[in-house]
Amino acid sequence: MSTVLTASPLAGRIAVVTGASSGIGEATAERLAALGANVALLARREDRLNAAVARITERGGRALAVPTDVTDRAAMVRAAEAVHDEFGTVDLVFANAGVQHVSPIDDLTIDDWDEQINLNIKGVMNTVQTFVHDLESAAAAGKSADLIFTSSIAATRILEKFQVYSGTKAYISHLARVLRTELGRKKVRVSAVEPGMVDTELPMHVTDPDATALMADLIKQIDVLQSADVAETVAFVASVPKHVNLTEITILPTEQII
Repeated sequence: MSTVLTASPLAGRIAVVTGASSGIGEATAERLAALGANVALLARREDRLNAAVARITERGGRALAVPTDVTDRAAMVRAAEAVHDEFGTVDLVFANAGVQHVSPIDDLTIDDWDEQINLNIKGVMNTVQTFVHDLESAAAAGKSADLIFTSSIAATRILEKFQVYSGTKAYISHLARVLRTELGRKKVRVSAVEPGMVDTELPMHVTDPDATALMADLIKQIDVLQSADVAETVAFVASVPKHVNLTEITILPTEQII
């Protein structure tokens, strides 16, 4: 079991989770709701969002499905309006949407490069742009305010063929560090969570046979992370006292050595 937190430490919080239709995002949205937050789930797959919202509401939580492409700035503005209408000012943002492709640089898989840059960087920046003023307002009103990013150990590890993905995740980790210099003094907490191998659908996007074999072998050989493990970590980051900022957390399977 990944559950560590008890009671309702997030009661009254208003959270937005991007990439909420599967994996880490879906698990985190459900966990935040279970701990008392009102949660808006953003992703492109409306059917998956609706299913997650149904599970949350069946358990007594409050959630809103907002089908959205985070790479579309206008769509993100519309999403924020929907969240404001339903819940009010957002005080917890989990910028999680992302994609992973792995290939040798000389394969020139330019479409894969563009997709990673658009989603992992542009999508994150659109999320920041859309909700940063909400977070500042929440903090000014004396509430906890959190901006949490999903990065990766690929941000710092040297992993062959991960060059574009690693670059996007390095961007996110350093973005979090630098944003904290501006937002920390405004009492907005900024954090990056950097997981190792997680058993999600993310590796399904990887077509390189060597990388696919590496990930498949890890899943078979060791007890890798589950989405719920990362969700519990995100929930903990948001649940600590508001004067405490857990700025950068690396979470690895105990047996993962690369």
